Amino acid sequence: MYHPQHQEFPLLSTPARSSRVPFRPPAHSPCPSNRSSKPFQALTTAIQDSSISSKPSHPTTTQSISFHLHHSTQSYEKTTLPTAKMWGRKEEPEISEIFDQRRPSNVEAMAQQHRKNVSNKGLTGASALTVRQSIFPIILVTTLFFLWGFAYGLLDVLNAKFQTSLNITAAKAGGLQGAYFGAYLVGPPTYSGWLVRRFGYRWTFISGLCIYGVGALMFWPSAVYRSFGGFCGSLFIVGSGLSTLETSANPFIATCGPPRLSEFRLELSQSFQAIGSVMAPLLASRVFFTSADPNDLSKVQWTYLGIAAFVFCLAVVFFFSPIPEVTDADMALQAEQCSDLTGYQDKPLRKQYKLFFGVAAQFCYVGAQVGVASQFIKYAVESAAISEAAASDRYAIGQGLFALGRFAAAGAMMFIKPRYILMLFMTMIMIFIGAAMGVYGNAGIAMLSLVLFFESAIFPTIFTLSIRGLGRHTKRGSSWIVASVCGGALFPALTGLVADNKSYHIAMCVPLVGFLVAFAYPIFLNTYYARELDGFRETKIGYTDADGTIGDAAHDERRMSAIKEKQGYVAEIEV
Repeated sequence: MYHPQHQEFPLLSTPARSSRVPFRPPAHSPCPSNRSSKPFQALTTAIQDSSISSKPSHPTTTQSISFHLHHSTQSYEKTTLPTAKMWGRKEEPEISEIFDQRRPSNVEAMAQQHRKNVSNKGLTGASALTVRQSIFPIILVTTLFFLWGFAYGLLDVLNAKFQTSLNITAAKAGGLQGAYFGAYLVGPPTYSGWLVRRFGYRWTFISGLCIYGVGALMFWPSAVYRSFGGFCGSLFIVGSGLSTLETSANPFIATCGPPRLSEFRLELSQSFQAIGSVMAPLLASRVFFTSADPNDLSKVQWTYLGIAAFVFCLAVVFFFSPIPEVTDADMALQAEQCSDLTGYQDKPLRKQYKLFFGVAAQFCYVGAQVGVASQFIKYAVESAAISEAAASDRYAIGQGLFALGRFAAAGAMMFIKPRYILMLFMTMIMIFIGAAMGVYGNAGIAMLSLVLFFESAIFPTIFTLSIRGLGRHTKRGSSWIVASVCGGALFPALTGLVADNKSYHIAMCVPLVGFLVAFAYPIFLNTYYARELDGFRETKIGYTDADGTIGDAAHDERRMSAIKEKQGYVAEIEV
């Protein structure tokens, strides 16, 4: 917790063990009980003295030292990280459990392979990973985003293929979207969220890939028996695997590395998801499903068999790859280290109002996004009186704009605060979706294409801003936001219903309502959470200075040694 009257030692004064129980330094703590004493004043002066380091001290550095003075004076013997038990009453750590542990360094976090599951309550040292340490794990996990985008890109192609091959109605074919997005409602709040908290990111990645692979294999018997129910079930299993991967991949990217770059990392990684969404329809129409016989489903069988083989191989790669484990305890430690900049206070999950609003905003946004995408081709045919083939080409351009928008937003986040970007992009969406409802011809298609461009940054930005400051609730909160993707199962059906009874232009009012709810979220953030979000962006945790990596235990030890030397020198002078 941060208190202005204790700016020099914010964590030293209030370690946030409980907002109702005052902290009393242990007998072995070097923290002086009398704050007005000369030694304490000398220690404070030593921390702020720029002569200790060749570079000026950043507030985060000073705050990190105070945290170390207070909580890292326990035994420094090498200990083994606690492993999770199969069953337990809760997975989130208590603040007191975090402070009583030895703080490993970020070097230890990278050195330990963590082949066994790691307790979510244990510190691993991954709260202060540098950019260099996080590059390889992030690149590896980014391949999962490409898989997710590729699977989603095949969905519309499969819809059309099944309508022709199985002679089913468009409404029944829409059940594929219900099966895919329905898995997001089931998985993240239950088994997926439990996996990531109980066993950690590595094993959740492996589990999600295996579930995805099983779902892909199930397409073979479904095609042999030409069972639409079998295809829906297979796609539900695929969606379960992908939702499990998202439950782990999104928070991992957001937390693996310096916290100030969280939004940038997720935006950049999800840009490759957009590339997968663009590539899948192109490959499907020109490579995968090129049979002259419209009733031939053999290409579907072989396509998903190849996907299954690739996914299982990727699971093996994840088992042997050096992936650092970022636990909820690490995130609580990091949030405390940033408290002088953010005003962070540990709160129970029921009081995380920013998270709850973020879940609602994400639910409505994803539903609106899928509603626009599912009706884009029909909208273009109605608007410009063009063929479906020409409309499909226009939709491909819109998808390309979506991918381009993500890369553009990622680059902009290096210079502009993410909360401003979210506000700007949502404002543009509201303008162009309204214009698309009233404009016909190619101009209407252009308006809807610009909606796709500005949709690009919304999902990853809402995600990262929603989990900012969750601390020990980060993994559970992340699973709830991923579960909100199930909005994609509701809005397309409502949009299609309005289109059947009115027109596709008027049907855009359904996504407009979803965008309106999502639009309220950046207004809420910029009004009530500006300081907290900006504080995380300003922190230097994960960056290096003359003493090492800021926020790391080894960095604090070096700083403490310098402070003690300075304190001893001052004491000699006083004597």
